[in-house]
Amino acid sequence: MQTRRSFLKSTFESSAALILAGVNVNAVAQEANVTTEQMRNGGRLAKLTIQPLRNNVFLISGSGGNVLVFPGSDGKLVVDSGLATSKIQMSKALQSISPDPLQFLINTHWHFDHTDGNEWMHAAGATIYAHEKTLSRMQHEQFIPEFEGVYQPSPAGALPTVTFDRTKALQVNGHQITLTRYTPAHTETDISVFFADADVLHAGDSFFSRFYPFIDYNSGGNIDGMIAACRETLALTSPSTIIVGGHGPVGMRSDVVAFEQMLVEVRGRVAALKQSGASVKEVTARKPTASFDSKWGNGFISANLFTWLIYRGV
Repeated sequence: MQTRRSFLKSTFESSAALILAGVNVNAVAQEANVTTEQMRNGGRLAKLTIQPLRNNVFLISGSGGNVLVFPGSDGKLVVDSGLATSKIQMSKALQSISPDPLQFLINTHWHFDHTDGNEWMHAAGATIYAHEKTLSRMQHEQFIPEFEGVYQPSPAGALPTVTFDRTKALQVNGHQITLTRYTPAHTETDISVFFADADVLHAGDSFFSRFYPFIDYNSGGNIDGMIAACRETLALTSPSTIIVGGHGPVGMRSDVVAFEQMLVEVRGRVAALKQSGASVKEVTARKPTASFDSKWGNGFISANLFTWLIYRGV
């Protein structure tokens, strides 16, 4: 990781665009409730929790994004790898679920809190599946100004080894698992992972359960795509489907509906203010998220940062 000064220097082009829009880059970064470095440091002391979901699918939470585990005779399948700094805890959690070897790893998108553990999981035997744009992003330096993040190209052992464009079906442990690309939403690399027999879907960061989401415009994400991804999730699921977001507690269709309604409503408020000529500072001062803050404003994306992210995309 670089210092704040070297980070801002190395991301001049991205920062310049924000400055031209009348946004103080330092202030935007400070609106995030955690930095990349803090996340990785937190991973070393993370206490992981294991929650059985349905039909032998388990959720591990506490290290970066939510991780799903599906053990069986073909070996363990894992969705997202969490933070590399939680390797000891994650290894113990996986072993406590079953002694089956780690054979399959699926990345829902490229972000480090979902792929940081790729290298050690690949070394343990996992073939890594992801969208082709996840591979492309991980092969090149990436920037996320909002989290003071500069990410060097991933080592070869961390890179996805099997990629696809639209959909990919897997037969693992007697179950069908379908990977489907989302309309670019949180990033341009997002996919869903649907365990048809268990009726469990991992939506990655296209769905934040009970938190305001992060939208990574530097990685091809946008607010309209987030709304579209909600509708794509609803089209793939039924009222009985367990839906796991990238962050937050386990949800159901009703939670995705509420998430979509929040996104649509706040987008409309911000767009109306922007179209009237209001600056991002003026829009933020009007608190367009106020009616939603008590429910959605308790995660690592503040109401002000969420407002800025929507302002940027409308």
